[in-house]
Amino acid sequence: MAMTFDPFSEMDRWAATALQQARSGPRQMPVDLQRDHERYVLNADLPGVDPGSIDIDVDGQLLTIRAQRTADVAEGSKWLTRERPSGTYLRQFSVGQGVDIAGISASYDNGVLSVVIPVSEQAKPRKIAVEGQAAHLDSADLDSADAGSERRDAQKSLTH
Repeated sequence: MAMTFDPFSEMDRWAATALQQARSGPRQMPVDLQRDHERYVLNADLPGVDPGSIDIDVDGQLLTIRAQRTADVAEGSKWLTRERPSGTYLRQFSVGQGVDIAGISASYDNGVLSVVIPVSEQAKPRKIAVEGQAAHLDSADLDSADAGSERRDAQKSLTH
């Protein structure tokens, strides 16, 4: 079966892709989010994005990540197939009260944006020491405690 190139079907596919991109607005980048005791780590896939186009900001408790991917077109050339997405990427996250907003940092390496969000000191898990009076008893306290238990024992034997 011989296959022939149909330029009109390619134009139809190109137009459908362009219309879909125009309707969909900003794209959402895929993310992974992890937490340990010290921090949250958010990794977002942004392949082909210029690091200078990445904008991260925090407004109140809302973390916003924006990025722009532009299509490279050599002068004098025309698209035959264009499947790689371009345009604006946008993602927003509610960071809650338990994070250190001033300590947020970000890096971009091999198409992956990593945002580190430290957990605030107040929100970190910690052990609470339990203090009790028994640890502070001296010998006089022990004598009075023994006398009290002897009285209770005597009262029990009288009532039974």
